[in-house]
Amino acid sequence: MTDADADRIAKLLEEIRDGQRLQLERQAEALALQREQMTLVQKQQERAETLQTRAEAIQDRSAQMIARSRKALAIVLPLIVLIVVVLAIYVAWIVLRRW
Repeated sequence: MTDADADRIAKLLEEIRDGQRLQLERQAEALALQREQMTLVQKQQERAETLQTRAEAIQDRSAQMIARSRKALAIVLPLIVLIVVVLAIYVAWIVLRRW
């Protein structure tokens, strides 16, 4: 092996080393980007869980309101019907009394 061959081999090894160094730098950048993306995904997941919890609470309150409304309607509707019937009887009595 001549000095020229040794120089060529040394240059090739330097190029390989430089290429590996560049590749490691790019991998480090890619890992940093992946970490940032993972952090963002975790934040989004936490936000989604918070929104889901709030939505469930709203649905629970809505279900309670509907249940209370149904109970109130079961009480109020017969009273309204009774009042209308009593008023109708009273009006009929007034009209028939004058004849």
